Amino acid sequence: MTPHRSTLGRRDLLRGGAALFATAALPGAAFGLPESFLSRPVAVPFLPGAPATKRVVLVVFGGGVRAREMLGSGNTPNLDRIAEEGVVFNNTYARNNGHYGSATNIFTGRFESYGIRENARSADPTLFEYIRRDADLPSTEVWLSTAGSDQETNYAYSAHGDYGYRFGANLIGGEGIFNAEFREVIAGSQDRLPRREPDEEAALQRLRGAIKTPLGVAGTGQINDPEATARIESYILDELQGGTTGITGIGANDAKSLRVARNLMAIFKPRLLGVTLRNADIAHGSFNDYVTVIRRNDEEVGRLFAAIRGDAELADSTAVFVLPEFGRDRDLNTRRGLDHGDGSDDLHKVQTVAWGPDFRSGKVVTKEVQSIDVCPTIADMFGVRPSMARGGKLPNLFA
Repeated sequence: MTPHRSTLGRRDLLRGGAALFATAALPGAAFGLPESFLSRPVAVPFLPGAPATKRVVLVVFGGGVRAREMLGSGNTPNLDRIAEEGVVFNNTYARNNGHYGSATNIFTGRFESYGIRENARSADPTLFEYIRRDADLPSTEVWLSTAGSDQETNYAYSAHGDYGYRFGANLIGGEGIFNAEFREVIAGSQDRLPRREPDEEAALQRLRGAIKTPLGVAGTGQINDPEATARIESYILDELQGGTTGITGIGANDAKSLRVARNLMAIFKPRLLGVTLRNADIAHGSFNDYVTVIRRNDEEVGRLFAAIRGDAELADSTAVFVLPEFGRDRDLNTRRGLDHGDGSDDLHKVQTVAWGPDFRSGKVVTKEVQSIDVCPTIADMFGVRPSMARGGKLPNLFA
């Protein structure tokens, strides 16, 4: 499959960015742009393993979230509604391999341990690489939106020689892009978008220099798909005015990641979109702040879901998976917070929610499954066999 090359010029891209957030600020309304700004004019086939599904969104509700603070707790009304229309695997086993390790496990379909501060890529391919290589998808079709930590950028691709950066996801980190230095680059321009062609290019060059997310691949000169990068620049210019930089407070990084994901669906309508969250780990020091993060993330998940449901092209063709990387301890610590290391069911048993046009509705699966089953399940929907994954396919999922 050969990615379509846009014929938009710089001014068109800048105008497109200005139009984007004017509609994107409202849930479900970010999809009213001209077709030329939204997607490539090519037909999107249904997935071989899912007759009605064209796209998949995977949200790793990271940071460690117990089941008792999720579905039915009152903290996640939006996720509750998604679950009521989909399938809940309420007995999902997740191994505590550290936040980075356990989230990586979801993407690779293997239980492997990583040190708490380790920053090495997985030796095993990720879901993104399997899909891109074996389903022959261009990078513009596969995306990852992260909350911004350096470890999270490693989810985009592995160190495996047969896969790796050539088949990685396009990466955009909300906190890495919407940072103080970036805002300073733009500050002082009354019109925000320069009027003269040289000024436009100079502004974009300054933007590129201010982006903190490591989009490049060391030693290769490779970066995100050039067309995608240009469209991201357009999008960023508008986000600066539209409010993403102003997202602050407890859980702000996660909120940015979900906001970015919502707008990526508007611009690119990708075949596979991963989203990683991490701010719930504030639980170590405060149970109340932990709950605040969960509630805030649920609000943003609700906006993402509303955007999908509100778009005629996405509503009946997009599947959504949501799960934490693991839970948390059963009891509060001395700081009135929650650690993760007691080996209890609260730590190892989490909930997986799956919603989509090919899935059952209102189904609760009590049989034990594993967090590493998500990767093979999604890969199978794309007609791909993740040869190095060790998980199985989620049972009783399809209608």
